[in-house]
Amino acid sequence: MADQFDLVVIGGGPGGYASAFYAASAGMKVALIERDTIGGTCLNRGCIPAKAFLETAATNRHVAHASEFGINASLTGVDFAVSQARKARIVDGLVKGLTGLTKSKKVSYFLGTGSLEANRTVNIAMTDGTVKKVQGAKVILASGSVPRTIKGFPIGGSIMTSDEVLMLSTIPKRIAIIGGGAIGCEFASTFADLGSAVTVIEGAPKILPGLDPDVANVVVKTFAKKKIAIRTGVVVAGQSKQPDGSTQITFATGDPVVCDVVIMSIGRRPFADELGLKGTTAKVDDRGFVVVDEYCRTGEQDVYAIGDLINTPQLAHVAYAEAILAVKHMRGESVTPVMYDRVPWAIYCHPEVAWAGPSEEQARAAGHDVVVAKHQFRANSRAMILGEIDGLVKVIAKKNPDGSAGQVLGVHMVGPWVTEQLAAGYLAVNWEASVDEIAEFIMPHPSLSELFGETVTSLTGRSINA
Repeated sequence: MADQFDLVVIGGGPGGYASAFYAASAGMKVALIERDTIGGTCLNRGCIPAKAFLETAATNRHVAHASEFGINASLTGVDFAVSQARKARIVDGLVKGLTGLTKSKKVSYFLGTGSLEANRTVNIAMTDGTVKKVQGAKVILASGSVPRTIKGFPIGGSIMTSDEVLMLSTIPKRIAIIGGGAIGCEFASTFADLGSAVTVIEGAPKILPGLDPDVANVVVKTFAKKKIAIRTGVVVAGQSKQPDGSTQITFATGDPVVCDVVIMSIGRRPFADELGLKGTTAKVDDRGFVVVDEYCRTGEQDVYAIGDLINTPQLAHVAYAEAILAVKHMRGESVTPVMYDRVPWAIYCHPEVAWAGPSEEQARAAGHDVVVAKHQFRANSRAMILGEIDGLVKVIAKKNPDGSAGQVLGVHMVGPWVTEQLAAGYLAVNWEASVDEIAEFIMPHPSLSELFGETVTSLTGRSINA
């Protein structure tokens, strides 16, 4: 007989553990199944380790510029093994915290691979070789994603995905990053600041495709200062090992790139491979995503799917939101579907990027007549104090019939700590606030966040510093 639960969750990443803990806090009897380590990719092989290394890179950058602040300091090299150990301590601490929550919230935690069959029954191939069977009144599928790869680039040795890169103990001299999206640019920024010669290879006409051009251009200019080479609009043809152990990447046209490490950063694919689904009406589309409706319901009664497993933004905080949505919906509570066009986005390269809502191009393409304001961090006193003046804040608002600026549609930022500044812009976009309403906000001075206030105020037709 299968053990009975109110909710069975397959996958212990952000979406999975958020589902389990949120449901448990609502009084549900919950089982959580994870095949590797609780926390999933984000905590163990993604967001958290990557940001730990970005902070190492930032510290190295600060030391390099310490003399500008009157501090005598010298760089003697980066002991990346120490950085790895620090990252491991952070990750281990967070894993232990999540493990502790399974106990304090009385969530039954199973270490194994779960596969769903009919009647919401889940077979668990436990890591100790045994087999366990559980059944849920409700089930959430949250098995996450894995890195995509390119044919002809076998992973191993000098060819790596984000999984392998985050386990490096030394800093490669020459790195080629295939993929100029968010993850690729974070790696480029990290290793350039740590002293590597970095080349970013992107098939699209520009890196960070989809970003507002004003924002993306700031990143491109700053990358140029870091001597990051950018190859865009190219088609990768193959790779070969050289006699000295390096790797040569060739293209359909143009000169090859020679490097010591290749980082594959072309996105991630949903990992539905071992979910089973036999005897259910849950469907997987031709791209590997589990098909759901706006409430994250699959085609199988009382079975939901969330996170990277479905075709929504692959962001941990989106998975959190979907977890809450699914739990509330299955409990019959009032809930509004996630508005994916308004979720907050963050890229942690240097300079940081953050935004919510459409870019100027997207807003116009959607048929909006818009008013736009943008202001540079180089005029912001706090940015000057920090010595981080590259960047801007851009606000896109609807144009009222009288030509004035009305509802804020999008807020886009690039510059120092903008991932921590976006909250006000995110709330403005999601509460459909008007420029006049936001202009009433009082921003602290001196602060980086006051640049958002200045930009909005300028849209009222009046301003102080702008």
